[in-house]
Amino acid sequence: MTKNRTLTCTFLALLSGFIGGYIGGQITLSLHSQKCQNQTWILKQTCNFGVTPGAVWQGSTTGLWTGTVLGAFVGGLATRQTRE
Repeated sequence: MTKNRTLTCTFLALLSGFIGGYIGGQITLSLHSQKCQNQTWILKQTCNFGVTPGAVWQGSTTGLWTGTVLGAFVGGLATRQTRE
């Protein structure tokens, strides 16, 4: 039972970490790209080009850590044995 619990918790932690990383990257990219909206077309493209890597890295890293911790917590709760 312990092996199955470990595999389940690991799978949930990794899955939620990757999903959290993707969502976090998209949200942070959207927020950082708003700074470039009041520019002409060429300046907007240049601004987006400069903002994108840092925003995606920051959001993905934060989302990955948060998702992994929450996924492991939920996996632990889901596979918890009840004591009688």
